[in-house]
Amino acid sequence: MHGPTKPPSYLKEHERSLNPNMSEWSIYNSHDPSIFHDGDTYYILSTDTKTSLLTTEMKSGAQIRKSKNLIDWKWVGHALDGVPKEAFEWTGARGLWAPEVVKWENTYYLYYCASQFGTNQSFIGVATSNSMEGPWQDQGEVFKTTKTDEPNAIDPNLITDRNGNRYLIYGSFFSGIYAARLNHDTGKLLEYGEGVCIARREHETKEGAIEGPYMVYHPDHDMYYLFVSYDSLFSNYNIRVGRSREVTGPFVDFHGNDLKDIDYRPSDEIGTKLLAGYQFSDGSGWMAPGHNSILEQDGAYFIVHHARLLDKKDTFCLHVRRILWTEDGWPIISPERYAGEKIESIDEIQMIGSWDAIKFDRLVQGVNQAFPVKFLPGNICLINNQDYTWRKVDNYTIYVNEKNTSDKMIELKVLKAWDWELDRETIVFTGMDTTGTCIIGKKLE
Repeated sequence: MHGPTKPPSYLKEHERSLNPNMSEWSIYNSHDPSIFHDGDTYYILSTDTKTSLLTTEMKSGAQIRKSKNLIDWKWVGHALDGVPKEAFEWTGARGLWAPEVVKWENTYYLYYCASQFGTNQSFIGVATSNSMEGPWQDQGEVFKTTKTDEPNAIDPNLITDRNGNRYLIYGSFFSGIYAARLNHDTGKLLEYGEGVCIARREHETKEGAIEGPYMVYHPDHDMYYLFVSYDSLFSNYNIRVGRSREVTGPFVDFHGNDLKDIDYRPSDEIGTKLLAGYQFSDGSGWMAPGHNSILEQDGAYFIVHHARLLDKKDTFCLHVRRILWTEDGWPIISPERYAGEKIESIDEIQMIGSWDAIKFDRLVQGVNQAFPVKFLPGNICLINNQDYTWRKVDNYTIYVNEKNTSDKMIELKVLKAWDWELDRETIVFTGMDTTGTCIIGKKLE
């Protein structure tokens, strides 16, 4: 049995200890989480916010949490002692945003950013260390922007391409996402400048809100995947992706739309939408998931992001979820947070029963509501009481087709999971239909 392992004292989020210095969980207020794996330990770095629901105080310096299993998280502290002098003088920022760590050769590089909220007066800097837990030595500016510049120097992400070239991926909200080549020796820009724009949105809708870039290379598909977050982090945040053969693009979605295209209408159709706010019929769910990072380990992929409680919208929590991949090489995300489950064969008989499903239509805003699905004997499937057929094609893949058609197909990956809200094992699916629309679901009975 390789199903999820029930963690000790498994309680709903708002019933847990709220003090991160005492809690084994420390999942509250981890905003813009970036994951880094070092030896036998996983680290999460995140934006400076208040570190307890019991206080309004905020200490700055880039938050760090750690775990041995991706489930139990312990508070470590801050990487730096406040906002570095050069970054503060440029921005006046009270805290650091969206830090990320990489290890090149024997040196750890901590990239951080500071910004005047609501403007492009921003600063990306880097600090170095011989240990993930410091001490860190600030190395100063990597790139900075002014209020009148086109790019916005925040949300740093680092990637090494298939040829060994290192890139800074950055940018947020106002004017798109950029890629700039780095110097191997310094970790700073090879040639000072903004680099090339690889994704953006038109300004007439939602002020061009696109941010939180994270790029990962998948060797099996020989593709670079650019994950970004659209819209408002307070309400209708959602995670989208495009892919490309090169770090510098073009990045296209399921339909071949370029993530830089600002003329296409409706503009919200651009970007393959992977995850948005949702609510199951039992009341469980989340609002505004976004600003993700990606962990790859021995061929397994995980997405790490924050999301807000439906009944307490000013509280955001750390999520770690499995990523699976469609046959065509698109990432799809588990509807439940990771709890130690392994990918293993699911028997057809386990599919039989009532399910909740949620569809992430690209044009739908906010919290998506569940609809009923039933898998019945005889390979019959009812979706909103409409007849479909289903068939198991490998150990954990199900194809669902509209009855009497072969072109309207949904590809589902099925896996064991832990229902965090109902405190029990369950089976879930994640998938994509032939329109590139993602769908998730969990078994109810």
